[in-house]
Amino acid sequence: MKHACFSVGLTGGVGSGKSTIGGMLSRHGAGIVDADAIAHELTQPSGAAIDTLRTVFGEAAIATDGSLDRSWMRERAFADPGARARLEAILHPLIRAASNRRAEELTTAGSPYVVFVIPLLVESGDARGRFGRILVVDCSEATQIARVCLRPGIDTNIARAILAAQATRARRLEAADDVLFNEAPLDEIEARVDRLHQRYLELAEASSSASV
Repeated sequence: MKHACFSVGLTGGVGSGKSTIGGMLSRHGAGIVDADAIAHELTQPSGAAIDTLRTVFGEAAIATDGSLDRSWMRERAFADPGARARLEAILHPLIRAASNRRAEELTTAGSPYVVFVIPLLVESGDARGRFGRILVVDCSEATQIARVCLRPGIDTNIARAILAAQATRARRLEAADDVLFNEAPLDEIEARVDRLHQRYLELAEASSSASV
């Protein structure tokens, strides 16, 4: 079911620049729901997912400060599809529920439309039914790997494993209503984001009028 407020599902492969584009749309006035940020909240010390993660994966999954040990979990999740499936079964329902609550708050506060930044949107299989528009942030695989390897604790092998666990670039592009290629000069990207924002405002207005 689509959200009452016009919503955009923003996705892209790891290292594509989803958060950057989401930030640009936010500066234009869009409400942003970031699934990764919510996942971090859920896996902080005393987060809503910690007790279940400890039960399923054992004490080794929990860092000394009480949060999820992300390096430990990343190594296992990308080496063992079963471990990844168990992790997703714990986190994804919690993330979706928290995302919906956040979207309602943003709509109530006056956001003209809400952008859900979701790394595994295409993989979920129900993107088309959830959002009015799907925006894919795209870049080459070489650029993805180079960007991801700049993150702490990630080398080329880990980066390639992360890419392999996600939907292919072709599959994401097939699912897209809008595509933003995030390797252009910054001014070109900002201009494209501005055009997308104006289009989403129009669609949100049309959606609101149709529901009256």
